[in-house]
Amino acid sequence: MAAILLGAVATVGHVAMMNQRAATAADLAALAAADAARGLRDGIPCEEAERTAASNGARMTDCAAAPGIVGGMDVRVSVGLAPAVGFLGPARGLARAGPPPEGEEAG
Repeated sequence: MAAILLGAVATVGHVAMMNQRAATAADLAALAAADAARGLRDGIPCEEAERTAASNGARMTDCAAAPGIVGGMDVRVSVGLAPAVGFLGPARGLARAGPPPEGEEAG
C-alpha cells in the first residue's frame, strides 16, 4: 500500500515539475521571439524562440505573431514526460510576449 502511494506521489510530482518546465520554457521563448521581432536582439523571432525553448528542455511546437500586438509573439512548447507516464502525453506551455502597453514604461 505504501509503495502504491509513494508511486502516485512521485508521478504527480513529476507531472507538476514538467508542467512548470513547459510554462517557463514557453515564457522565455516568447520573450526571446518578441525581443527579436522588435529588433532588441539579433535573429529571426521564431528561430530565437526555438533555440530558447531547446535550451530550456522543451520543443517548440508553434510560433506566430500575436494578433493585434505589434512586436508581440505567441509561442507553444512541449516537454516529454518520463516513459512510465508517457501515456499522459507531453506537458505543454503557451505564452505571449510583446511590448509594454502604451503609456507604460518597461521596467
